Amino acid sequence: MPTSSEFIELCRSQIALLTQAMGASLSVIYLTEELVESSQARLMPIAAYPDTAVALERSNRLALPAAVESLPEIDSIPEAGITQPRQLVLPLIHEELVFGLLVTERDDRPWTSWERSQVERIANTLSLACVMDQRAQWLDQSQRQHRSRQSQQHDVLDNLLHQLKSPLTALRTFGKLLVKKLQAGDPNREIAGSILRESDRLQELLQQFDAAIDLDSVDVLAEDASLVGRPIPLLPAGVLTTSNIELTPCSVNEILLPLIETAEAIAQEKGLLIQTEIPNFLPPVSANPGALREVLSNLIDNALKYTPSGGEVHIRANEIRDRVNVWVSDTGYGIPSEDLERLFERHYRGVQADGEIPGTGLGLAIARRLIEQMHGSIQVFSPLKNEGWLSEDDQPPNQGTSFVVELQMDEA
Repeated sequence: MPTSSEFIELCRSQIALLTQAMGASLSVIYLTEELVESSQARLMPIAAYPDTAVALERSNRLALPAAVESLPEIDSIPEAGITQPRQLVLPLIHEELVFGLLVTERDDRPWTSWERSQVERIANTLSLACVMDQRAQWLDQSQRQHRSRQSQQHDVLDNLLHQLKSPLTALRTFGKLLVKKLQAGDPNREIAGSILRESDRLQELLQQFDAAIDLDSVDVLAEDASLVGRPIPLLPAGVLTTSNIELTPCSVNEILLPLIETAEAIAQEKGLLIQTEIPNFLPPVSANPGALREVLSNLIDNALKYTPSGGEVHIRANEIRDRVNVWVSDTGYGIPSEDLERLFERHYRGVQADGEIPGTGLGLAIARRLIEQMHGSIQVFSPLKNEGWLSEDDQPPNQGTSFVVELQMDEA
């Protein structure tokens, strides 16, 4: 691996120190070509004084083994004041690996033992600097390879997104045609409307996904260290960043009721019972429509996913003082107490990680982040909490899970 210009500049400065402060008439720094220990390793000069062909010619033909064998024993430095040979050949060594030499000499007088110790310090400095230089270059090379792999992955994702868009467009078209052809009283019209609505949602998610994998933003983060800690936008909340989202007056009914329609179709297929208690009027809340839709959709999807056939999912909304609460409860497997505290951590699935139900452990973490940005809160209870049940006369089973989302009423 080639040396950097910074390391070569350091070598020149150390040679200047030998020349100006210690009177060296010749100094050459060599490195091996491969920086590995080998009997055939060849030494290449990277800095010399005087910077002429004559200076290099005097020591350019050294072979690494021969040079090492000719070194005086470092452990047997004579007492202070006793002189040493006029030429010093010191190894550049790190962790028993010799990867270069420092050769220096002077014509007018031998080196004292103190002077030799100073030259050894210079050799140690060059050794450490060379190791750090090589590691820095290795890290830079690894980062370039990583960016290259990211670019390849970006191309693959671009291709997949492009292939998804065509069938999605066809699905939306078929949904529109079904809605037009079916009469208003036809029960299948609601199913067709749900297909159209979910295809619209998929299209929004694909647009967000397309923006999230844009490598231009990754390159900016890599080039500007001040942006490394910048959070990545959360996916599906429309015009949304993790630090600030636009809050507007939102109708919980308008967001929740279409989600319930879709959930009922899924519940029917899985053999589940959905019961709801949603007032005809709830005061507007301060929220982001896309973010709130994502939160409630995730909670309902989880309730359907983790409730076995024959179970129940209860969805309830009510108004308490300056808040609107939305409860999503199920009679499913429940959550062990040891998992409750970490349930909203990214990628944490607890006992579910060992089950057969697929998941990423991201949905609840995203939900809590979005709710907090809307100045609300989200809580989980397992087993079920009475407040999450529809009828206070009927005690809920001693199992299952309840999530409650608290939203602030809009003050406008």
